[in-house]
Amino acid sequence: MFQKPFRVKSKTVIRGSDRRKLRADVGKALPSLTEDQLQELVPTKEDMSTMKIYTHSGRNVTVYCLGNNPVFFEMDKNVFPTVYSLWRVPDMLPCLTTWPDVLKNLCGGADLMLPGVIPGEEGLPVIEKNSLCAVSLLGNRAPIAVGRTTMSSSQMQECGMKGKGVTVLHTYLDQLWEHGDQTPLPTMATQQSCPEGHVPDLDSGDATSEEQLQGQLAAEASSTTDTVPIEKLVLNDDLGDEGDLEKVNDLDTETTVGGVKDDGNEYQMDSLLYQCFLHALKTNVKKIDLPLLTSKLLRGHMQICCPTEKSLDLKKSSYKKLSKFLQAMQTQGLIQVKELSKGVESVVEVNRGHEELKSFEVPDVELPAVEVNDPGTGAGPTYQPPEVVEMFSVTGNLAPLFRTAGIRKGHALSGQEVREFLTQYVKENELVDPNNKRFIVVDPLLCDALRQKGENLTHLTWEDLFTRCCDKMSPCAQLIFPGQPPVLKKGKLEPVDVQVQQRSGNKKVTLIYNLEGFGIRPDTFAHLLQLRVQASTAVNPAPNRKAGVQVMVQGNQVQTVAKLLIDEMKLPKKFVQGVEKAAKKKR
Repeated sequence: MFQKPFRVKSKTVIRGSDRRKLRADVGKALPSLTEDQLQELVPTKEDMSTMKIYTHSGRNVTVYCLGNNPVFFEMDKNVFPTVYSLWRVPDMLPCLTTWPDVLKNLCGGADLMLPGVIPGEEGLPVIEKNSLCAVSLLGNRAPIAVGRTTMSSSQMQECGMKGKGVTVLHTYLDQLWEHGDQTPLPTMATQQSCPEGHVPDLDSGDATSEEQLQGQLAAEASSTTDTVPIEKLVLNDDLGDEGDLEKVNDLDTETTVGGVKDDGNEYQMDSLLYQCFLHALKTNVKKIDLPLLTSKLLRGHMQICCPTEKSLDLKKSSYKKLSKFLQAMQTQGLIQVKELSKGVESVVEVNRGHEELKSFEVPDVELPAVEVNDPGTGAGPTYQPPEVVEMFSVTGNLAPLFRTAGIRKGHALSGQEVREFLTQYVKENELVDPNNKRFIVVDPLLCDALRQKGENLTHLTWEDLFTRCCDKMSPCAQLIFPGQPPVLKKGKLEPVDVQVQQRSGNKKVTLIYNLEGFGIRPDTFAHLLQLRVQASTAVNPAPNRKAGVQVMVQGNQVQTVAKLLIDEMKLPKKFVQGVEKAAKKKR
């Protein structure tokens, strides 16, 4: 949450009443604290301040500082301790232990996956689902992260320590830590030793220093560890439909250290698998696709959601086989897998209401730049236009309404998903008018979200409910290119704009804007246009526009541009603006 810089909206000295309220809220959220510990964390007389911040992800957070150090932060009326507080009282929260090498993953924004958790001699601490939890490194009791558990400790053991264990909210070395006095990670004695059969990833047996770790984070920000290009991966047909991946011409399918598995690499691959799995379920796998072969889920959906600089390799994960990974996802309640025919498993159901799926934010993906080739030459790949899905983004006014289903501000929904949410909300709250079922009774939450200024809103028809809600949301669009993960573009989707301008004398030029918005390379398109009309072309930054370039070609070439875009490249006519001005052929 605090990996990127945040904006400080205000900072004020805390009032006495707010100090007492904070102490009460902390005591309620952290019942293990004694009165003396509460007094130490929220003292009566020492300088404290309240800071209102706005995170890069659009969250409003209140931070409480003791001196210069943030000690607690409040979000959605929940209070969380920072690492500065956890270092004062290390036993404030139940704590899970992980490998020191995992710290850089957590600092980079990853959540804690269960394969990276090291059980103590007495097993896991007693933890309830969705409860506060700290994370520490093997050999050092000082916590390095705080978050919420995704399942209870008993559920973690039942699922074989697979999947995500903790949703991490704040870590050592993040921007919130940097806002304090940047105290280095202290060393605190621990009774836990390295479990038999495991080798901790430590350099020369010493804990990683802050300077070393920050250097590693900077060096690895744009690189990956032990990855294989996707073109060097094949599906092992001998394993049936489980679709296990293996490297071509590489006998070492697992990275080892002295004959023992490298759990750091397994942890990274587990995280990547989980990310691609959620990404695929949220964007690619539609209801109409079910039942879906498990092998097709991997090849046709998860692989295309993998970042271009990384690759999926099940052999390098702790699961080893696709069936085991999907079994873990089924245990978490995300999907249901059945054997519809002998030896062939299929995904038959996706739990769209699962908290993990609803809260998952689709990572930004670069828009694929598609090479445009002259269809007449028969050379190179042919451009395929994207499928465009109209979407609606949740605004601040509607956030309280959608929050009832765990949907955050800024989340994008299709029109059908908006309709399904409103229908479910009306039914759950029994808002259908008993006298006329065409109408719904507007409750206070709907009224605040949908009413116009000064309007007294008591009833709405179903259609008015859907229309008003969509009108109050921000328009956006999802572009789905063949073989590529979906791309979400905020704001109204701008069409390709074709204009003809008069220059000096009787000369005319044709200008084309926003080709990049539909995955067309402007320079390649300009070259193709030059060959077609035998006229000079140029590609320049678009004047009087925030971003993008313009393609300029001499003469009135609207007719040729329209033929290229609409007839040959199959771009829908509604996404090409200005072609109605095409010059008519003389008879």
